[in-house]
Amino acid sequence: MPKTNLNIDVLGSSLHISVEEEPEYLNRLLELYKQKLEETRKNTGLTDSLKTAILTGFILYDELEKARQTAQEIVIQETEYKLEEAESLTLKLISQLDEILENKSKVFKLKNTIKNYDWGSPDWIPKLLDEINEEKIPFAELWMGVHPEGPSEIISQDGTESFPLPALIAEDPPLYLGEEGARNFGSLPFLFKILAAAKPLSIQAHPNSTQAREGWERENRYGIDHKSPSRNYKDPNHKPEILCALSPFTVMVGFRQKDEIKSLLEDFLENTHSLLKAAMAPLFYALEEAENPLKAFLLRLFQLPLEVIEALGNHAAHRINDKEQEEIKNEWMYIADFAEKYPGDPAIIAPLYLNLIDLNPGEAIYLPAGILHSYIYGLGIELMANSDNVLRGGLTSKHMDLDELFNIINFNSYIPSIIKETGDSFFHYPVPCQEFSLSVIHGGELVYPETGPSIVLVTRGELSIRGKGHEILLKKGESAFIAVGNGDLIFDGDYTVYSAGIGLNQDI
Repeated sequence: MPKTNLNIDVLGSSLHISVEEEPEYLNRLLELYKQKLEETRKNTGLTDSLKTAILTGFILYDELEKARQTAQEIVIQETEYKLEEAESLTLKLISQLDEILENKSKVFKLKNTIKNYDWGSPDWIPKLLDEINEEKIPFAELWMGVHPEGPSEIISQDGTESFPLPALIAEDPPLYLGEEGARNFGSLPFLFKILAAAKPLSIQAHPNSTQAREGWERENRYGIDHKSPSRNYKDPNHKPEILCALSPFTVMVGFRQKDEIKSLLEDFLENTHSLLKAAMAPLFYALEEAENPLKAFLLRLFQLPLEVIEALGNHAAHRINDKEQEEIKNEWMYIADFAEKYPGDPAIIAPLYLNLIDLNPGEAIYLPAGILHSYIYGLGIELMANSDNVLRGGLTSKHMDLDELFNIINFNSYIPSIIKETGDSFFHYPVPCQEFSLSVIHGGELVYPETGPSIVLVTRGELSIRGKGHEILLKKGESAFIAVGNGDLIFDGDYTVYSAGIGLNQDI
């Protein structure tokens, strides 16, 4: 009798066996096994896949043994023969359990969500994904993770089926996240992104853990719909983040020193008419306040009349177009650009009070809670705690709640350190955050150094991931979820890979 090939795919494991049985019979047996697995889960409350499989196999063997004894007493030899066959096959499956679990794939290729915000680029992310964007729709962000507004999906090896990543992890959190990750977070605690800022993003800040939890509960009590554009808190989580440049990337982040703000403002207003200088006097007075000059400055800025804001924009355009001007400063260029894109917005002069930083590819900055920032231009990796809480402070047509923004802003001068990778085959970006960690790996054959759960993204070349009994190939723009306890996965090829993991073991 010719052998039948059977694919057994249960509990996240997959293997192939060849036996001399009819396909219909084998499929019925497999369905019975799956039913028994589910019964075992429900009856025992087990979540560990290994324990569930072992106990189910024991139960099935027990039932077969009892049925065989009954058959010996009352039925013909043919029935006994069939039972012996079923028993033999079941024992074969159980005997291969260790091999199944040992060879179980810990690597799951992902299909991810694209966000088409109007500030995105129609070219950068599609080029990274090797896709053609014929309609020139702006691709702003690609999300990787379990966030409910854009969860990743696991795709089968043949690409015909998909399964939500959050659902896979929920089946057995300790198996996929490890005991510590499951105990502390229950699911992946980070959101991994590719960000393509072809236009400036809104100036924004994010709450700390206490502020996020209180804001979430408060807006729930007020009955504000979770989808409402006027809602500030979409979840109860804080949102520290790291941005790593994939291309030259300009960011605007953190308050300058008050004396620097004053000097830049005086320089900008030079050669303007006296009425505009007089209208800006409250900002200079605010910077002289003893208690909280930066807060006073920002408050006075948002109180400026519309005609003053328009005059500032016109003045910036005049300064950069003045042929007699010996030096055109970047700050003036950005003010003129912002005034054109966001007319009447007081934050058009943000380059005078926030730091402008240019990142080279591979360089990164870490942003804690409460820091005003805006990503101006460039393609980058963004990794953050799994949250979408944003309080906006200008350069936007979206909802702004200035009272709540002022409650969460850190009104101290702040300029982030630029983290520069060393160029080694493996580099870990140090950040003081338990929810996430970021690393970059460059080419060659090596043992994957991360042991916790992670998502890997290929940004250059092609990556081969080899484990016991399986191999996955990832091309540029493709990503995969790697479960905890991946053992000795081998990375090979000519590639650059960014790895996002949980930061529980980081020094904080």
